Amino acid sequence: MNLWLVGLLRAAWIAGTLPILIASVPSSRLCWFRDALLGFAKRGKTLQSSSKRFTVPQRFFRHFYWVAVVWTTLLLGSTWMYAYYTVPLVSEPFLYSNMSSYLTGGSHILSWSKSHSTSIKQRFMIWRSVFLLLLMEVQVLRRLVETIYVFNYSPSARMHILGYLTGLFFYTAAPLSLSCNCIPEVYEFLVSEVAEFIVRGKNQMPAIEIHLWEFVNPLMKLGWCQWIGAAIFCWGWIHQQRCHSILVSFTISAISFFFSSLYVENRFSSQGSLRDYMEQVDEYIIPHGDWFESVSSPHYLAEIVIYAGVVVASGGADLTIWLLFAFVVANLVFAAAETHRWYLRKFDNYPSNRLAVIPFLY
Repeated sequence: MNLWLVGLLRAAWIAGTLPILIASVPSSRLCWFRDALLGFAKRGKTLQSSSKRFTVPQRFFRHFYWVAVVWTTLLLGSTWMYAYYTVPLVSEPFLYSNMSSYLTGGSHILSWSKSHSTSIKQRFMIWRSVFLLLLMEVQVLRRLVETIYVFNYSPSARMHILGYLTGLFFYTAAPLSLSCNCIPEVYEFLVSEVAEFIVRGKNQMPAIEIHLWEFVNPLMKLGWCQWIGAAIFCWGWIHQQRCHSILVSFTISAISFFFSSLYVENRFSSQGSLRDYMEQVDEYIIPHGDWFESVSSPHYLAEIVIYAGVVVASGGADLTIWLLFAFVVANLVFAAAETHRWYLRKFDNYPSNRLAVIPFLY
């Protein structure tokens, strides 16, 4: 199952990345392919087509993060419990504690036998998966909160259905890619626990004991790669939050300007409802501040930094995570280039020193 799952995930990331790389080749023969892919990737302000065929409201972005939070939480909780009960990354006192607990009937046989049969390298890999899923959980939780409480998507904003399905795929496959090397063992652990619960019943199950320090301590014993990766992740995480706040504040400023103009021209009372005007708002202001001073899509740049941190935290030896990162970079660079072109078409005075997404490079 493990090789099958890893192979499927790698094939999926390659299949998602290759079309973007092909469309990025500067060849006139590929213009039709590039235009088709751009049509799938456009959303919000860059999707100007009046047709609503094969599109969904842009507020459906929330679905991505609901799926991501539920799925990542399930994987994180399952993997963490498996690691805690069966592969402790601590020294002998904790193993003796498990043995004595088992002999007195307070623990499962699986907890004791696995702790001795699993190598230190395998234990480290499993706890590293817990660490990576914890980073993913922090990211998707913040994005869910932002889509609910921060972003106010225009009622007329749309996105292509293929872009929507790609988002659902990404937030299902990404957490799985971070833990795919231990998912079979986690699955067997869960099946074993459920089967035992069914056979023995609730009243016959031993009490679940979780010692908070022993639950968290193995994460403290991970290597320097994990903590450097976490620092890079936090750097991108903080800047993405700032850039999203800037985008929202400039959008609010544009809407305020629009309604101020309506008030001055005394047209509000005679030309329809507030909702009608909200759908007519087509005023945008050039964002400034933080990484916006260098690139047009700093929130995409921050996302790249976030997943670069995940790669570093993984130790850089897992090809599946590298392929995940390649998909993130290809997808965001491709989308950022279109956003940059839109800014250049929209504003004659757009800052000439700004690049699309990567400072001093692109």
